[in-house]
Amino acid sequence: MNKIEIVKGENITTFENIKHINEYGNEYWIARELQVVLNYKEWRKFEGVINKAKNACINSNINVSEHFVDIDKTIKMPKGATKVIGDYELSRYACYLIAQNGDSRKESIALAQTYFAIQTRKQEILEEEYDKLSEDEKRFYQRNLTKKGNYSLNQTAKNAGVKNFDRFHNYGYKGLYNGETADDIAKRKGLRYREDILDNMDEDELIANLFRINQTKQKLLKDNVKTEINANKTHYEVGKEVRNTIEKLGGVLPENCPTPKKSLKELSKERKKLQIESEKKNKIDTK
Repeated sequence: MNKIEIVKGENITTFENIKHINEYGNEYWIARELQVVLNYKEWRKFEGVINKAKNACINSNINVSEHFVDIDKTIKMPKGATKVIGDYELSRYACYLIAQNGDSRKESIALAQTYFAIQTRKQEILEEEYDKLSEDEKRFYQRNLTKKGNYSLNQTAKNAGVKNFDRFHNYGYKGLYNGETADDIAKRKGLRYREDILDNMDEDELIANLFRINQTKQKLLKDNVKTEINANKTHYEVGKEVRNTIEKLGGVLPENCPTPKKSLKELSKERKKLQIESEKKNKIDTK
């Protein structure tokens, strides 16, 4: 049995790697992809686990259709024939219930139970506490997500054949920012040479870039992209599509988002300075 490694730090877990993000920024998992990760060889047996999870959802007086969305897929068969198979889009909560109703003798299920239980609770806490954060704290939070997202995207892009990562990321920026490269964005924001543009974005601009990052990773994997040229093209197209979505919804385009007065790097230095001063004061007070 292959081990599913749940790694700390900036590494992305197997469960995170098969996570999808829809056009509204909501996460979901595909049941047949989860089936493979959880080491269920037969769909029939795995669907039995899904049905148990759905019953658990009903018993908790929670709307099943919000967490288990029926979807059909058409697959190719021999001699040009096709076949329609059933599948589900699953919420994080649905995955949690599936893990709880799976075969606990499987190491993959035991790991999934731990992972989805922790992540579901984290999600609840985030939803409750996020709105209470200051604007700067929201920037720190979204910036951390973009760091993790870019790490995962770079790993996927590397497997797709990308070697020039600056060029690869510029294709994404050009799609999202109507032709602007990272250098163009930095100049427009009035930043110093090599200053990180992501550290100088507000919450909304960071979220737009995070959506671009996540969707590019998913499309590279879904389309099984294997050349640098196609990876760059994919990044541009995803960036452009995110931009089009923002326009359709009447949102603020990323280049029109205000640049914060202080970068996150500056804010981090200020926080560290205040922390040092506070620690010194506490030492004096305890003498």
